[in-house]
Amino acid sequence: MFVRITTDSIPRPNSLRDLGMRSESNAMVSLSEFSYRKGTEIYGEKEPADYVYQVKSGAVRSYKLLSDGRRQIGAFHLVGDIFGLENGGEHRFTTEAIVDTTVRLVRRQSLETVAQSDAMVAQNLLSMTTNNLQHAEDHMLLLGRKTSLERVAAFLLEMDKRLTAAGVMALPMSRRDIADYLGLTLETVSRALSRLHELGVLGFVGNTQRQIVLLDRQQLAGLDLQP
Repeated sequence: MFVRITTDSIPRPNSLRDLGMRSESNAMVSLSEFSYRKGTEIYGEKEPADYVYQVKSGAVRSYKLLSDGRRQIGAFHLVGDIFGLENGGEHRFTTEAIVDTTVRLVRRQSLETVAQSDAMVAQNLLSMTTNNLQHAEDHMLLLGRKTSLERVAAFLLEMDKRLTAAGVMALPMSRRDIADYLGLTLETVSRALSRLHELGVLGFVGNTQRQIVLLDRQQLAGLDLQP
């Protein structure tokens, strides 16, 4: 199965400033800032979608609880990412702070009002909606992959594009989070990471093993493209 994760051809707006949302330049827009401790809910599924959020520091997970009690994580929102933009009037997922996190937020109504008179803001909102849909489609295909190693390889390639700084990928999420994102068990994710370490694809920094150095991206990409 040939699937690429996060292959956006159009640069995504990654800040409220990119959307033209600066309170000092637009009297219709009021930006607020809130901090959440690790594990704290930011908003819940089916709550009114009155605000759009941006991660200033930390990281956020979006998830649903399934009828059998399992948790399915739909997305990870990292520094600069905008989330909470819905097509309807309610949130479809619950979001929580993965670590101590600070977010900026703006009223959705303010964005929609500005978009009516600002074509660039309207285009950026449309682009964000389209990218969110693409991510959902990619994630659905990822969950249909045949092997756990292939899923973990795809996840690491996605995080490599979004997180790597100075050669080190510092994962804010736990292995349990990764498992719930990939539709795998915690033990399976741990075995896959250990196997990649044995193959010389990655190395671990520190005792928590959340800081990863990718030693062979070509081999990792080859695993991602296995049929």
